[in-house]
Amino acid sequence: MLVRQRYDLDRTVRLVINCVIFLGVLWLVNTLKGVLLPFLIGCLIAYLLEPFVQFNRELLNLKGRAVAVFVTLFEMSFFFTALCYFIVPLVAHESSQMAEMLKTYSSHGGDIPFVPEGVHDFLRRNLDFNLIASKLTRDEWTRMIEETLSASWTVITGSISILMSVFSWVIVVLYVVFVMLDYDRISRGFRRMVMPKYRRVVFRIGHDVKVSMNRYFRGQALVAFIVGVLFSIGFLIIGLPMAIVLGMFIGLLNMVPYLQLVSLIPTVILCIVSAVGGQAEFWTLFWEAIAVYVIVQAIQDLVLTPRIIGKAMSLNPALIFLSLSIWGTLLGMIGLIIAIPLTTLLLAYYDEYIIRVGKARRRA
Repeated sequence: MLVRQRYDLDRTVRLVINCVIFLGVLWLVNTLKGVLLPFLIGCLIAYLLEPFVQFNRELLNLKGRAVAVFVTLFEMSFFFTALCYFIVPLVAHESSQMAEMLKTYSSHGGDIPFVPEGVHDFLRRNLDFNLIASKLTRDEWTRMIEETLSASWTVITGSISILMSVFSWVIVVLYVVFVMLDYDRISRGFRRMVMPKYRRVVFRIGHDVKVSMNRYFRGQALVAFIVGVLFSIGFLIIGLPMAIVLGMFIGLLNMVPYLQLVSLIPTVILCIVSAVGGQAEFWTLFWEAIAVYVIVQAIQDLVLTPRIIGKAMSLNPALIFLSLSIWGTLLGMIGLIIAIPLTTLLLAYYDEYIIRVGKARRRA
């Protein structure tokens, strides 16, 4: 039989104090989010790169971390530089082609079998295709870069907060290097902060959080990247406009499982614009795009997810989306970064102190 503890004065005061402390922490994080954001991004990047550091240590037979850390940073820098070298020209070319098709669609409209004219009218009423086309041209990109450079002196002479935002990425890089160098020491430091009598419970909860973070941040990020590459390749093969941008956007959406289905809307719009621009027949391109979705989804569900993440995520996809929405609304970008660890921690805490304690009392 479940026996409830009485809410005496001592227990009520402790509960109120804990609630005040929790709200105070949220207020403090929200107040300092401009300062904490670079640190949390740096910690997240260091956490994602830790498996590569360990791999380089084993591969090069290194005892210390410093050499492995700098080798990993060099590898990542080289990889992203090479990726940008090959991808950026393709994206610029795609953008120019897309700008021309949008101008054609905006001025001439289109006639697509089995697609009502009202669909075209709705799109032209709610989307400024000429403005979008102007943003996709190379001249617009050049103008934006020139405006950014011309505003440098204004930024430098501005407030300290604006100045900090200019160097935020430099600060992130420094945080990444320092956290990666002392990753093991920082991990041990967190363990020592826990009082000995609470370590068994805290370490068990910490293990649950670690497993969930590994699956979500590392596993799901790798799956999302591979899915984005596969979608980009598939869209390039069928000739869909903005193939690389749309493919990598779908990969980003895939950080929340099955959220990539939202991308069907821009995919259909791109098929319509491409058909009106004379690049392809709408229904042929549309069904080819659907085939790409089906094939990539099958690869993800049958190969990538079982091998990289496991049989299932620790959190339900709906719960992941809800936690991202709630914490993102409360704390902005910081909330999006810490949403999954915090949600997992709260669920583990609930399982430890509510579910297990309740079962133990029932057995007693």
